[in-house]
Amino acid sequence: MAFNSELLRKLVKIYGPSSNENLVREFIIEEIKTYVDEIEIDSMGNLIAHKKGPGKKIMISSHMDQIGLMVIDIDKNGFLRFTNVGGISPQITLSQRVIFENGTVGGVFSEPVEDMSKLKLENMYIDIGAFSKEEAEKYVQIGDICIYNTNLDENENVVFSSYLDDRVGCFVSIEAIKTLKEAKNDLYFVFSVQEEVGLRGAKTAAYKINPDIGISLDVTIHGDTPKAKRFAVGLNKGAAIKIKDNSLICHPKVRDTLIKIAKESNIPYQLEVLDAGGTDSGAIQLTKSGIPSGVISIPTRYVHSTMEMASKNDIKNCIDLLVGFLNYEFNV
Repeated sequence: MAFNSELLRKLVKIYGPSSNENLVREFIIEEIKTYVDEIEIDSMGNLIAHKKGPGKKIMISSHMDQIGLMVIDIDKNGFLRFTNVGGISPQITLSQRVIFENGTVGGVFSEPVEDMSKLKLENMYIDIGAFSKEEAEKYVQIGDICIYNTNLDENENVVFSSYLDDRVGCFVSIEAIKTLKEAKNDLYFVFSVQEEVGLRGAKTAAYKINPDIGISLDVTIHGDTPKAKRFAVGLNKGAAIKIKDNSLICHPKVRDTLIKIAKESNIPYQLEVLDAGGTDSGAIQLTKSGIPSGVISIPTRYVHSTMEMASKNDIKNCIDLLVGFLNYEFNV
């Protein structure tokens, strides 16, 4: 399978911070509508695409939302104060270009701070080039959310951009949908909302679907750069099969099935034990009386930065592993 850089490029550029995922949802619908049997948008805004099959009911979740900055005040000189929507690092965000849904562009700067290691969001502001509160309010209102304004770049080995988290998971789901000719299991592809602020969309979607098995697709961190924290996941080493994170310990039958499929299909893989963070499967597993759940992770350097980086080979291996999993005859 050739790597579809153009699709991923379009996905990462779409404005879609938590609670504002509608543009991403519309784009994905256009991409998949001829490959699935039913499409539904639930009351939370989750996109649920059903591909009917005779086997187990499987929910596959990848989140559409991205981290951002929400305006909480506009001062008399037109500078915007903000809070975080999701995990925002002050040091990474300083001096970055940001863009609002209406196309307004600004830069993030800070008041003078003697010790930059103690920089906090409350010391920072967004400058959109306005010279008064009244002028700024022509472009931005309290509650508006901006995102990092970057592009996707690539070479033959990797792609790098802000917001691979989790548009690359959406990419894997879309490519799997297009690859599956006939579904051996009853598949519910969920493109979820508000993951970055608490796995909220996956929680309600899982309650509605009540699947037999849950699987989520998301990025995971790296341990392969100079003096990185010790962590046995790196780029170009294969799809990462999660064992645990802060939100779940993956169901052993789901985990072992992923490993079995990877071995039998000669798909490169690595095992992931993460001591922080979480994915949609953390919410799926706790639905109703419990759902056996697991995670296929895309190894990614510099998560929640403006230059998240992932291996093209790893992404393709994640697609192959997901397709194999969805075609598997389950006994759980």
